[in-house]
Amino acid sequence: MTAKYATTCGVCSSSISPGQQIARSGERWAHEACAASGDQPASTAAKPAAAERSRPVRPDMPAADGALEVWTDGACSGNPGPGGWAWATRDGRRASGGENPTTNQRMEIRAALEAVCALDGPLVVVSDSTYVVNCFRDQWWKGWIARGWVTSARKPVVSRDLWEPLVELVNERGDVSFRWVKGHSGDAMNDLVDQLAVEQSKDVATG
Repeated sequence: MTAKYATTCGVCSSSISPGQQIARSGERWAHEACAASGDQPASTAAKPAAAERSRPVRPDMPAADGALEVWTDGACSGNPGPGGWAWATRDGRRASGGENPTTNQRMEIRAALEAVCALDGPLVVVSDSTYVVNCFRDQWWKGWIARGWVTSARKPVVSRDLWEPLVELVNERGDVSFRWVKGHSGDAMNDLVDQLAVEQSKDVATG
């Protein structure tokens, strides 16, 4: 189905633009690729909005002492379409890039992968993508690997080419955790990486 109005994905929490392909994920609309992941916990997928608002905040993953915070984000115009990824730290380190065509989901994963590859030492990846954060907080990756990179819905894991190296690197290091931040909520660093990712998506669209 094609989205008629702008909304927010019920899985990855990023924006859905009119014209993008969408599908139902429990009681909410989601990007078609996100809904196909089949890994949103059933206990949360079917709850109505009122129950969701009253649900207690889930605890963050434990972070290593002295961990560096890095904010990551992805953007995409269309699904698929030109997209961009970015990461940045408070001390001024940053990187960004783009692909065309790609999807918002791929750019969110790519941003996290690029950050983990680039930065040494204990790390907290701060992302507004629940898909990225929950993969590690809820350990979806364990089921994916056990099933041969197949979701609980018996479908191939979307973007395995990005997920597999990210999961392997996070597990090898043992000092990387993930924390969710609400997008477009006044977090200055989240706004920065969003801006960088959008700029990259525009650059690859015109380049």
